[in-house]
Amino acid sequence: MEKKIKWGILSTGHISNKFAVALALLPDAELVAVASRNIETAKKFAKKHNVPKAYVSYDELANDPDIDVVYIGTPHTFHLENSVMCMRKGKAVLCEKALTINSIEAKEMVHVALEENVFLMEAMITRHVPLVKKVLKWIEEGRIGEVRMVKASRCARGEFPPGARQLNPDLGGGSLLDVGIYVISFASMIYKKSPIEAVGLCHIGDLGSDEQGVAVLKYDKGEIADLSYALRTAASNEAYILGTEGYIKIFDVFAVPTKASLFVNRQEVETIEEPIVGNALNYEAEEVMRCLKAGLKESPLMPLNESIQIMEIMDHLRQPWGLIYSNDSVSR
Repeated sequence: MEKKIKWGILSTGHISNKFAVALALLPDAELVAVASRNIETAKKFAKKHNVPKAYVSYDELANDPDIDVVYIGTPHTFHLENSVMCMRKGKAVLCEKALTINSIEAKEMVHVALEENVFLMEAMITRHVPLVKKVLKWIEEGRIGEVRMVKASRCARGEFPPGARQLNPDLGGGSLLDVGIYVISFASMIYKKSPIEAVGLCHIGDLGSDEQGVAVLKYDKGEIADLSYALRTAASNEAYILGTEGYIKIFDVFAVPTKASLFVNRQEVETIEEPIVGNALNYEAEEVMRCLKAGLKESPLMPLNESIQIMEIMDHLRQPWGLIYSNDSVSR
């Protein structure tokens, strides 16, 4: 029997609960420990997901010799600290998006991964779902010719009380890091290069964080990405990839995409539907474990240098807005 890969989960929030559910679907994954700053919360999580060990400190989890890889589900402002702690203990890390608060932190995190010779990957679900892989195949086959434009929207309407992480600037809250990263990363995945120009606008709400924004990215051959994102605005979450010979529409791409259509000469020529197994976070975990078994230190689906480039784009976009996160002042 193939040796199971043993996971630890650092934090017990909503996304960590979803990740624990996802791991339970994978026969070669074993969730062995969870850590929270509150022992009762850790015990409750452990009981709910049948986790053998519950720790009251993140350091205890990082020091557990049974753990191969740690999933980091804490707020953005703690990603660097938590990931570095685990990697210094020889643990592989899957860190929730956005990888860090800014590009300086992202470079430091990647530097530590290289220094410790451990695996690191940013958790970007869009990269791993079966439908998106098929859409990328369409593009590689030249079904829409040369890609000239990407249009994508990741908008949701949420009601958040004062202090909620989603709109708390002290925790990296706001639409850019929470949902803007989806559309920026999507454009990066399609074009496979960094833009030569990036401009954007945002609205800073009463809580001091950006509630919605738009970004326009231009690439070296004139390609354009037209991107919108929001936390307090209801909208569809579709994406269009426009080429010289046709275009692709992906339905609900930033929820869990299962349907895409290919158009040539304005006529729909093919539609594919690819059902999702589980809550789709299992695809991220599968990619991590595939890489670990192959001895890889990063995933070709979400390369570390690309994660840094995406953080650099977001740094550049927010600089004219005066949007500053608490970690910006302490980043080296």
